Amino acid sequence: MAKDMTLLWGSGSPPCWRIQIMLEEKQLQGYNQKLLAFEKKEHKSQEVLDINPRGQLPAFKCGNHILNESYAACFFLENQYKSQGNKLIPDSPDAQALMYQRMFEAFTLGQKMADVIYYNYKVPEEERHDSAVQRNKEALTAELKLWEGYLNKTDCCLAGKEFTLADVLVFPGVAYLFRFGLCSERYPALAKYYTSLKDRPSIKATWPPTWQSTPAQDTLKTV
Repeated sequence: MAKDMTLLWGSGSPPCWRIQIMLEEKQLQGYNQKLLAFEKKEHKSQEVLDINPRGQLPAFKCGNHILNESYAACFFLENQYKSQGNKLIPDSPDAQALMYQRMFEAFTLGQKMADVIYYNYKVPEEERHDSAVQRNKEALTAELKLWEGYLNKTDCCLAGKEFTLADVLVFPGVAYLFRFGLCSERYPALAKYYTSLKDRPSIKATWPPTWQSTPAQDTLKTV
């Protein structure tokens, strides 16, 4: 089964990492994969464009199906391989509702995180303003406080005691926050969530290789 799958990915990219975690959870090791370097613009290669015409990673094929959006890929894999590996959608309506809610709320978290981390990259120097930087940081701080509250009410995972699709999709973003210097003391619930899951086999097996060989950054230390 996995031999019919191809994943082109970049180290440290949360969307790529989601699919990698999902494949591990569903015991779909042995797929064709290739690590590409963003800094070398390898994500703009023809090899990627043939699968993902936007020239972005991940570029993922499952048989004849192209699923470049990480949420779509993870949903597809869970539905196609329900009886294989770990079950990631709970039966309880309450747990399901919470799982779906947290999964899709993560889009807002990701956007506010990106507004801070990538501000200088996205905004030309002559258009940058300290007031905009401060607004972005305040918006991210408010969002993180929401997630602190959520995690204070759950049992280690986002939808309760069990690891679910919400954790597959959200954990890489949380790890990204700490990679960029989020303060553990300021956000203890997020730090506890991160620490409790980072050694899970599927996560440990797919940990971004560049994170093991390069130092973390401090972009978010004042958030």
